[in-house]
This record gives sequence, structure tokens and C-alpha cells, in this order.
Amino acid sequence: MRSHPGEDTELRIGATMALPDVLRRLGADPAEVLAAGGFDVRLFDDPDNMISYRERGRMLAHCVATTGCQHLGLLVGQQISLCSLGLTGLLVKYSPDVGTALRNLSRYLHHHVRGAVASLTVDGESAMFGYLTVQTNAQANDQVGDGAVAAIFNILRELCGPRWKPSHVLFAHRRPQDVTPFRQYFQAPLVFDAEWNAVIFSSGWINRRLAHADPAVLHLLQREIEKLETRYGDDLPGKVRRLLRAAILTGHANSNQVATLFSMHPRTFRRHLARFDTSFEQLLDETRFEIARQMLNDTRMTITEIAVALNYSDMSAFSRAFRRWSGVTPARWRAQHMVELDRTE
Repeated sequence: MRSHPGEDTELRIGATMALPDVLRRLGADPAEVLAAGGFDVRLFDDPDNMISYRERGRMLAHCVATTGCQHLGLLVGQQISLCSLGLTGLLVKYSPDVGTALRNLSRYLHHHVRGAVASLTVDGESAMFGYLTVQTNAQANDQVGDGAVAAIFNILRELCGPRWKPSHVLFAHRRPQDVTPFRQYFQAPLVFDAEWNAVIFSSGWINRRLAHADPAVLHLLQREIEKLETRYGDDLPGKVRRLLRAAILTGHANSNQVATLFSMHPRTFRRHLARFDTSFEQLLDETRFEIARQMLNDTRMTITEIAVALNYSDMSAFSRAFRRWSGVTPARWRAQHMVELDRTE
């Protein structure tokens, strides 16, 4: 079965389970289309089958090219619900209120997909639940983002009920040529070229009690997730690194803000990190270096653009930090990497 796990990010195929059905609705044979791209339709037999983030992107890009449907990701996302998210979805469903449910989704999303992060932000009368891809060099990230926004929309409606409506819907990509499918589905103002793929809504919904809230069931589910995290060695620093990849790129890499996302007081957050012989500053430094290497190796961004993306005051500050990390300048690193690529091709 064609599924090549990526070096660092993979996800349950459950996030894309609707793809064969969408292909049928578009008049295509799923088995034939997928086979032409090097994929086996049996991958979709079990929602817990795993696929790398890059391969999922390649698969979506292939399906878009084959069908000509530029909003294919939106169609796939329209069929995602809490039950599509496995154990994470159950944890969300049995949470006490909407705010806790969304924070649980953000906190445990990595059990469903490791190539992205989600975040809940509440500012006065407005709340935003957003999704950001951290595997920036994968294909079809616009399709993934469209699907994620549709999924967020569905989950919020499932939690809040049919009276819930978004105030704005955001997409972290350029405006498509045809926005009609987006307008018809979301029935709300659309914003493109945003920092996040996100849904903005009234914060009044945050404290709404959930119909399925059950403390006993929630406790059992949390214990099961804790067992998974113990089994796979998923510790706090690992979670912080994943969150920082998004926080750095959106200018929100602040220790207090990150602590809040983990429902911890800043001092408690620092104390927990110290137990792993690390600190927020060290994790921030390591994650910046990781993103910088990826951008230098896999994109055509200029060094100045990379410095801006990583929130450095200027290129010289970024160059000094990069030399401290690697022993060479960003330009030298990129030149060496290009030479290595040429030798292997």
C-alpha cells in the first residue's frame, strides 16, 4: 500500500477519508485516479492508517490536477466531523463547554495530525479558532487549509448547535478565481491572505455547556491519551516545539501566551520544562534554527525575507543567530546545501 511516512510529520488518513467519495461525486473513479498517482485506494479502508504529510499533499495535488476541481480540499473538509478525529474527537465531544472543547482539540490535535497546530484566541467579544500548517514545503497546502477551515466550521456548529454562525472566515492563501463554493458553504464574510486558516465568532459561545458533557467519560479519555503519550514518548518539550513552529511564523512566540495554551501559569510552565532540562528560550532557539534551515533548503525566500518571517529586527541579527547555531552564515549554509543537492542528483 502506497504510504511513505515523512521524516517528522504524519497523520491519520481519517482527515481525508472523504476523498474517494468526493472523487465519485466529481465523476471520477477513485481507484483509477489514486492508482495513477501511485496510491492504493485501500489506504482509505481504515481511518487510522497513516500517511506522511508530504504524501497527503502530493495526493491532493494529483487529484486536483486530474479532476480540475480547484476547491477539492473544501469538499473533503465539508465531510469532516468530530467522529473523524478519533480519540481526539471524543475528548472534544465530552468536554464540559465549548472553550474547553476547543482547547482540548488544540492541545491534542497532534494525535490526529503532526503537520499542523491549532489555537484558540479570545479577545473581548471575539474568538478565533485557527489552524496553521507547519510543513510549509508540502504540495496543496491551500487545499489542506480549505479542508481544515471547513472542518473547524463543522466542529463549531456541532458543538454550538444550528444557531451558531461565524462572523468571518479566514484563509492563509490567495483569493481563488472562483469563491462561489466558499460563499455558499460558509455564508459569512471571507478573508484571504490571512495569517491563519481560521473561523472567527462571538466569544459569547465559549462558555456554552455541551450536551454530551460527561466528567467520568472525559477522565477515561484523558487517561487513554496520557497512555498514548507515554507509549510514544510525547513530552511537554515536543508539544511546545510543535506549537512554536506556528507561533514563530505568526509573531506570537511569547512564553506567557504559550503557557496559557497549555492551561498553565507561566511559572508552572517554566518549572515543568526545567524537569526536562530545557527552557522556553532554548526551545524557541532550537525551533527557529529548524525553521531557518528548512526555509534555506526548501524555499527561494531571500535571507532578508527569512529574517522577517522569523521575527528578527533585521538581517544582521538573524545572521548572527544563525552563525551561533551552525558556525556558518545563512548564505554559506544555503550554498553548501545546494552543492550537496547537485552531487546527489
